Amino acid sequence: MEDQAEKLREIMKRKNDNTAPVKAPAPVKNGIKPADKARIITVTSGKGGVGKTNLSVNMALAFARLGKKVIVMDADLGLANVNVMLNMIPKYNLYHVIKKQKTIREILVETEYGISIVAGASGFSQIANMGEEDRRDFIMELEGLSNADIIIIDTSAGVSSNVLDFIAAADDAVIITTPEPTAITDAYGIIKIIATEYDSLNMGLKLVVNRAKGAAQAKGVADRMINIAGQFLNLKVDYLGFIYDDAAVPHAVLRQKPFMVVDPKGKASICVQHIVDRMGRNKTIATRGFGGMLRRLFGEPNTA
Repeated sequence: MEDQAEKLREIMKRKNDNTAPVKAPAPVKNGIKPADKARIITVTSGKGGVGKTNLSVNMALAFARLGKKVIVMDADLGLANVNVMLNMIPKYNLYHVIKKQKTIREILVETEYGISIVAGASGFSQIANMGEEDRRDFIMELEGLSNADIIIIDTSAGVSSNVLDFIAAADDAVIITTPEPTAITDAYGIIKIIATEYDSLNMGLKLVVNRAKGAAQAKGVADRMINIAGQFLNLKVDYLGFIYDDAAVPHAVLRQKPFMVVDPKGKASICVQHIVDRMGRNKTIATRGFGGMLRRLFGEPNTA
């Protein structure tokens, strides 16, 4: 079977003129290259409607309040809504990047909340499942975001190849569910597929229970899923925390504002801040950034 890294090199040869000057390696400071700086957090779910985008946006605000430079990338290629939640209509989005009309830096938009976003390609269902070569070109384009401290990737729901790629590439993959039986079943389904497809990866899988009536209910859901994943899939999943079923959340959605802005001292806002604080303290998996991301995506050994 042909080495995946060799395939990548062939793609790059086709994209670049052979006479182009060789780019000098990025300078190394304190053992860390600039392109390896960003911590990549993928937020995903087994089904839609469980609060995935809400968590992505509000986590970004919580990280920004800790002094981090944060980018939210809406990787839902077909039904994007990060910009809708923020009441923004960007002129360009990921469709223009995928079609090679714009670079990812050119479509990056700053918001009034101290975070930046990369808008998804809403309405372009034909690119919802990109071909392998286009997907690789797109992943390489992500290096244009590498000056951020935190990059939160809001994926589509479900288990398309695009979603699995982003989960595999992340430093932390956050799976969100609600206490509803269908949401739990679908969340377990995506965990099972991850275990099947990426059993050799040391993945930072984390679980968040949304719309919980309280801590006891959330922990019951989390314990059940974590125990089943450990027993039947031999996969470690960490419980990251829960978010209260808070009336301020749908109210904020209707206003197209993050609930951490509408009600910063509300139950849901405090829960998200606790989740982000816990992630900030979590040092069990070293941040590998874009360099590590590319190595994991293309099968090269991770020497970071």
